[in-house]
Amino acid sequence: MEDKVINIFYLFIFLITLKLLFFRKRLKNPPPCPPSLPIIGNLYQLRKQPLHRTLHGLSQKYGPILSLRFGSQPVLLVSSASAAEECFTKNDIVFANRLHSTASKYLGFNHTIITASSYGDHWRNLRRISSLEILSNHRLNSFLGVRKDETMKLLRKLARISGKEDLRKVELRPMFTELTFNVVMRMVCGKRYYGEEFDGTNAEEAKKFREIMNEISQFGLGSNLGDFVPLFRVFSSHKKFRKVGEKLDAFFQGLIDEHRNKKESSNTMIGHLLSSQESQPEYYTDQIIKGLIMALYVAGTETSAVTLEWAMSHLLKQTEVLEKVRIEIDMEIGEERLIEEADVTKLQYLQNVISETLRLHPPLPMLLPHLSSQDCKVGGYDVPGNTMLMVNAWAIHRDPELWADPTSFKPERFENDPVDGHKLIPFGLGRRACPGAGMADRILGLTLGLLIQCFEWKRVGEEEIDLSEGRGTIVPKAIPLEAQCKARPIVSKIF
Repeated sequence: MEDKVINIFYLFIFLITLKLLFFRKRLKNPPPCPPSLPIIGNLYQLRKQPLHRTLHGLSQKYGPILSLRFGSQPVLLVSSASAAEECFTKNDIVFANRLHSTASKYLGFNHTIITASSYGDHWRNLRRISSLEILSNHRLNSFLGVRKDETMKLLRKLARISGKEDLRKVELRPMFTELTFNVVMRMVCGKRYYGEEFDGTNAEEAKKFREIMNEISQFGLGSNLGDFVPLFRVFSSHKKFRKVGEKLDAFFQGLIDEHRNKKESSNTMIGHLLSSQESQPEYYTDQIIKGLIMALYVAGTETSAVTLEWAMSHLLKQTEVLEKVRIEIDMEIGEERLIEEADVTKLQYLQNVISETLRLHPPLPMLLPHLSSQDCKVGGYDVPGNTMLMVNAWAIHRDPELWADPTSFKPERFENDPVDGHKLIPFGLGRRACPGAGMADRILGLTLGLLIQCFEWKRVGEEEIDLSEGRGTIVPKAIPLEAQCKARPIVSKIF
């Protein structure tokens, strides 16, 4: 009897899957669609990494607007600037939702964080809080001391390693990771969780935090096939997601409670949000505060660290570009003082280097997926509601119709051609674009400028810098960057 019930259950799941796959709404003019398989759709074509290159290959074969199926989930893949602009202007509200996944349920506080929540009043509240309380110019300026202090720690560490006489080898990735993670967590809760300088209590707490974040880093799009293939939900285990989610929730709740129990207020994100909670408790619940912390951590740490590593890789590969940045810094700032954050706006060529790095290596090459709330048209094609939108920013940034010599690193391309917000989209477009662009600009500009001002940089040996890409939703270099550096005279005047 039990076997019969199980067989009937499996048959039911199978029939539901068939219904979803083969009895969908017929569209008059659907986008081109590569061949797909029953049940899994086009998922079999995504085995080859990195994902953005695989999807770019499909777009080159079938066109810049494609229809795919990830299991039962219809997908619209866009790989042209004009189609992306249409999605995020004319159809911006239509594509303002997010796809809910197992990861966003357990790691995104039941889909309530700003990056995962559906479009509506809750999301608008989160966006308002982010814009006014967390990422406004006023709030970011109030944390200038944190960014400067962490950057100076990086410079001192490099100065100790490099010395003044000989070039010394350094691995930059862990240093950039330490910098960006500590900047964000000091802004959030006033604590350093990476590198040195812990007190006795904080060391154990830091270890626990890093362990949780390492576990989270293992999850990404497609971590759970049950999100796309209903049949697989029978076999999917949410246990690992739930377990990490519970750890994360308890950790962030502990930070909130610790701040709440303090007598004095503190200049941290949690401190400011708890102050607002006293007057508007319905808008600043603990759940919302935890979600905002998580979103800031995800958006502002690894993305900036990866971009710094890519920038330094290109500068070491093209030393004439590095020298041009150094000359600009010496002329605009001089050799008697260090660059300040406010100086970065004067350093146009340095900004061009950052823009060119983001063009060739957007931290999220596929941005974040969107979800359509109703039927619409894109590029003349019919797109049904509940379609996941994937925009290949990496492909748009390398489109030869938009960029001359698109695969080459040429910061000069931005000198007489201001950045077009529709063809350079590392932070996305529309109402759900990343609100953290201002914070990223501050971290990237100050850090990169100081590294060039304070040190001489050279490749290790005569080998070319390897620019191959690694795996991950946020795409790092496949091989961590090693470089040789030596302190410039300005360092001795400062330290």
